[in-house]
Amino acid sequence: MDESDTPSEVDHAPAPGAPAVRLSVLLADPVLGLRHIAGPAEDRLVGTVGTTEVEDPAPYLLSGHMLLTAGVRLPQSQDSVDAYVRGVVAAGAAAIGFGVAPVYDEVPDALVAACDRFGLPLLRVPRETPFVAVGRAAYAAMAEAHHRELRLISAAQSALAGAAARPDALAAVLHQLSVHLDAWTALLDASGRELFAAGPRPAPATIQRLRELTARAITQRQPRTNESASGQRPLPPTSAAEHHAELHLTVHTLPGAERNTAPSVLAVAATAPPTAVHRSVTGVATVLLSLLTSPRHALGGDTRSAGALVRLMLGEAPDAVAPALLPGDAARDSRWVVVRGRHTRSGPGPGGRASHDPVWLAALGTSLGTPYLEVDGVELRALLPETRGPRTAVDADLGQLGWTLGYSAPTPAADLAIADNQAARALRRALATDAAAVRHRTEDRSVHGLVDPTDAQALARTRFAPLAEAAAPGQAVLLETLRTWLALHGSWDRTATALQLHRNTVRQRIGKVAELLDADLHDQDVRMELWFALRWLPGEQGASGR
Repeated sequence: MDESDTPSEVDHAPAPGAPAVRLSVLLADPVLGLRHIAGPAEDRLVGTVGTTEVEDPAPYLLSGHMLLTAGVRLPQSQDSVDAYVRGVVAAGAAAIGFGVAPVYDEVPDALVAACDRFGLPLLRVPRETPFVAVGRAAYAAMAEAHHRELRLISAAQSALAGAAARPDALAAVLHQLSVHLDAWTALLDASGRELFAAGPRPAPATIQRLRELTARAITQRQPRTNESASGQRPLPPTSAAEHHAELHLTVHTLPGAERNTAPSVLAVAATAPPTAVHRSVTGVATVLLSLLTSPRHALGGDTRSAGALVRLMLGEAPDAVAPALLPGDAARDSRWVVVRGRHTRSGPGPGGRASHDPVWLAALGTSLGTPYLEVDGVELRALLPETRGPRTAVDADLGQLGWTLGYSAPTPAADLAIADNQAARALRRALATDAAAVRHRTEDRSVHGLVDPTDAQALARTRFAPLAEAAAPGQAVLLETLRTWLALHGSWDRTATALQLHRNTVRQRIGKVAELLDADLHDQDVRMELWFALRWLPGEQGASGR
């Protein structure tokens, strides 16, 4: 037969998402006793099983159909059998199961030759196996596979929901998604910059290709030219994909972003093609990531926060307003941590308009676990309700985004100004020591707790009184320089880094302090005395230390 008579390439798989069972499952069933005798040995998916005894069964077949026949109307000539098989292949059938009784004692040679010629798997069905048993086994296997998929989806959804409740929610959700997809997952901004990622990192060329797919998905999301962007609902999410033999790339824009806001994108790089389970799990993850990065979620659009702002503007004290920002019992004895941050290292940062991008700010707020934050250029300030758990994972996530952080001690709302100073100094120490984050240490169990506060404050005022007459840069600047220098163990370079000064300027200021105080700053006892006194200057101790 001429090659031109061979059917063109057809899709013999069931519809995407439809229940199916692999031929290998049916062949492995010892009760059925099926045997593969002709055609390709590929493990095709079977979506339906049915018996048809007509001369031309093609019009009655679906893609992925396994045709069962005893050959009641099978043509006799080779050419006619070829035409029969060619039609079955063109209809997208997955295989033929031929029963050797009651019409034929064995599978006809003409059918074997035709199935080899046209690439259709041919299975021999023994006489003791009724066709209904084959169908029953196939549909039972499909039901079991469907239940297994549901269990996998349920387990993944539970893991993703638990991850979304963690302090490091964005990183945790991506990690769980990476585990359940066995893939590299990343949250990208609209320009393709990586915010968070999880899983084995692919080659740079793969990441670049994901950025290109991101640009394509963002472009697809743009409103049509004849569609007004004003007063309309948010545009639906879009996706783009690229599949190769050993690499499968997909990107999904997160739903819910406004038309004038560039959306974040979930990128996935996997070595296996996506399954129905993978698509379902990815859909859940995109919704969770959209909620976690939405301005409404992370930036506090609730009426309690708005009411607190109004009360502050009308003159109420922070300690009277702060309980309105916390839910339930947490409002009773509310204590806060002030966070200072600076964007210093490589990573997606607040360059350009990113510091005003609601999605980017929302991702930052979600990572910190607070809606109360401000980013001004490369500087960050935030208010956190007091937490007692470790924040190491959060610090690591923000470090990946390029942030260095300083935390105050937990403080009543009345002392937030003092906490802000603590956070600023902790940030300076973090910058000077190249640490991801530094926390202000409380002195509850130190010698400070043994001294009468009134006496300690009187000592501090007396000890630093000579600085009041200092010329420019003035007493406050000299005290802050001294405090930073002592905190960094007298390191000129680290102090210069922390204060963003030249090291010679630091030397000049410390020299002026030593001269005015008539103190030998090389003496460790003198340093200890000054460090103690600094902690008791006015404005340094909160309500509990007054």
